[in-house]
Amino acid sequence: MKDNNINFDFTSAVELLALAEETQMSIGELMLSREVQVFGKTKEKVLSDLMHSYHIMKNSTKKALNEDLKSMGGLLGGEEKKIMARIDKKPVCGSFMSKVIAYAMGVLEVNTSMGLIVAAPTAGSSGVIPGVFAAIQEEYDLTDDEMMPAMLTASAVGYIITRNATVSGAEGGCQAEMGSASAMAAAAITEIMGGTPLQAFDAASSAMGNMLGLVCDPIAGLVEVPCQKRNAMGASNALICAEMTLCGVNNHIPFDETVEAMYQVGRSLPYELRETALGGLAATKTGCNLCSKIFG
Repeated sequence: MKDNNINFDFTSAVELLALAEETQMSIGELMLSREVQVFGKTKEKVLSDLMHSYHIMKNSTKKALNEDLKSMGGLLGGEEKKIMARIDKKPVCGSFMSKVIAYAMGVLEVNTSMGLIVAAPTAGSSGVIPGVFAAIQEEYDLTDDEMMPAMLTASAVGYIITRNATVSGAEGGCQAEMGSASAMAAAAITEIMGGTPLQAFDAASSAMGNMLGLVCDPIAGLVEVPCQKRNAMGASNALICAEMTLCGVNNHIPFDETVEAMYQVGRSLPYELRETALGGLAATKTGCNLCSKIFG
């Protein structure tokens, strides 16, 4: 359909789904059209920038496998190698999900050692999308070009969340960071695996709903523990929700309402549970001892 007279500057899932119905375009296609229309870029420029980000993402999933990285706080280092070492030994999660977990955790090793990552949507949740995307690409033998629709779909979901709520752990707890990243990944995988735009948002709603209430309690105030393991959880959650949705499992709460619920829950969290390192695991005896050990 010709898009010359269409306003692609959507601000919610409801608006985006209406556009999808009107134009018969996917979420990824609509996001690409929005970028061109709103920012005056060519489609080639948008895709080139996305490809650059995706290459950084993929590189960050493998760096900790090839190098001995140590986090600034000393709490992380070597986790990705340990997960990958069991892939040929009948891992409990299966080889594919184990790879997803390893890749997601590896990105946090890169981030916490001051390496190059893509904050998608935040540094603390930066392992979710790369972990899912890199593993899916390898599993289904997809090209980098074939992954660009997934990048666009994830971007659309992230944009809607930031427009109507928050992705900040300091404002909304870890549910805002990890929940958003997981929702972005779930929608993207659902769509590139043949799901409809509505199914993509259903998967995103399920993924965010599963993370509702998750607090942000980094030990010593560092994005290391429990952040790394929560990235593994966020990545796994995204794939679980995508699979349930593709199987036809019904989702009852629309995405926009789930985003609003997440925002309200985040505003209700005590400040101790919003990235201050004053509550949750950070406030445990061991958490405080680790903080003292790191900072002296």
